[in-house]
Formats: sequence, C-alpha cells, structure tokens
Amino acid sequence: MAEDEGNVRVDAWIWSVRLAKTRALAAAACRAGHVRVNGDRAKPAQALRPGDEVRVREEGYERVVVVRRLIRKRVGAAVAAECLTDNSPPRPPREFAPRIAERDRGAGRPTKRERREIDQLRQR
Repeated sequence: MAEDEGNVRVDAWIWSVRLAKTRALAAAACRAGHVRVNGDRAKPAQALRPGDEVRVREEGYERVVVVRRLIRKRVGAAVAAECLTDNSPPRPPREFAPRIAERDRGAGRPTKRERREIDQLRQR
C-alpha cells in the first residue's frame, strides 16, 4: 500500500482516491479554482494533512470529502474509500439538471434562421 508519513500534494491525493481520472485533470481543476482545501482555493502542490476538508467541483456538483489517510499512488476503489469520508450532498435528480440542446446527427450547421430561433429561445 502506498501510505505516506509526510505531506502529499492535493492533485496527487485527488487522483489517488479517484476523484479525478488523471493527475493532469486534478492539477487543472486546482489551477481553475475548482478545488478548495478548508475553504481556501488550492494550488496543485499544496500539502494535505489528515482532517483537511477538500471540496472538488465537477459538472455542476460539488464533492465534499474529509482526508482520513494520505496516499500518493492510485489504489483500488475499496482502499480509496477508506482514505476519505464523503460528506457530499446528494446529487440532484436528472430531471432537474439543465438540458443541453442537441441536433440530429448529420443535420449540419444551423442556418441563419435556425440560429435566430435558438437565440430567441435562449432570450439573447
């Protein structure tokens, strides 16, 4: 197991407990301001300690976790679940999530008339 006595970077920990698919995505989320540690914006190299609260914003939903154990390497889902306490609120139901406009496959770009109608629906 990859347990560590010293400090662990925020981006490495987020990746190792499977809150981000890749370490690069975890670092990018930190740089974009989507990660907060104890209420403050986190830089990718910020050190974590057990007991810290980490908030990760992803796709309109915020994950709130408390660090229980520090790890540096990516581990299985069962071991990763032991390294954090998940205090996240429940996800909103799908029917309340905003819908994304979709066009039929092969329909091509919208015409000027269709763009005007789209803008009118979006009330621009």
